[in-house]
Amino acid sequence: MFRDAKAFSGFAVDDIDRARAFYGDTLGVQVDDLAGGMLQLTLGTGARVLVYPKPDHAPATFTILNFPTDDVDAAVDALTAKGVAFEQYPDMGTDAKGIMRGHGPTIAWFRDPAGNVLSVGAFDA
Repeated sequence: MFRDAKAFSGFAVDDIDRARAFYGDTLGVQVDDLAGGMLQLTLGTGARVLVYPKPDHAPATFTILNFPTDDVDAAVDALTAKGVAFEQYPDMGTDAKGIMRGHGPTIAWFRDPAGNVLSVGAFDA
């Protein structure tokens, strides 16, 4: 039924202008404005993600978007230099930079301005 459908994901934010700046300027993702005050993120693979405003937005308590990288340390350093703060999960063994190593893929979590959880990780390693 949906084998050939071009499915896409989506998530809510509380401030579409802050989301546009964060995803476009801070993360360097292609961001396009859509009708109805929504955004479309186009990722390097061509995947599309819909970002829509929701006035009573509650941040996701799980990772909504993962960004693969070959060098998690370099990605964390570059994002930290842009003002991104990385989450600390002591029960998961994150180090001082917020990177979890040796328990699955090397990964670090951070939040967008709406509080949604994102990650950078070496998912192919």
